[in-house]
Amino acid sequence: MDTFLSLIGLLLNVFQLILLARVLLSWFPQVDRYNPIVRFIYEVTEPVLAPIRQFVGPMGGLDISPLVVIIIIFAIQTVLRI
Repeated sequence: MDTFLSLIGLLLNVFQLILLARVLLSWFPQVDRYNPIVRFIYEVTEPVLAPIRQFVGPMGGLDISPLVVIIIIFAIQTVLRI
């Protein structure tokens, strides 16, 4: 069970890093969206961010869905004590 929780913790940490990369990419609009790495980052994060974006919506013109996902991940890690 401990190994399984460690794996879940690792996957959550990797997803947080990918999510951070997406946030940083949004600051640079000139980034080539057809780059395979950029496409991978968007394809991995969009299925998680889209439903939250519909629920929360933009606040002051800012998309806070990545922040909401990070808070949810921290809550999961806290509950599972990873």
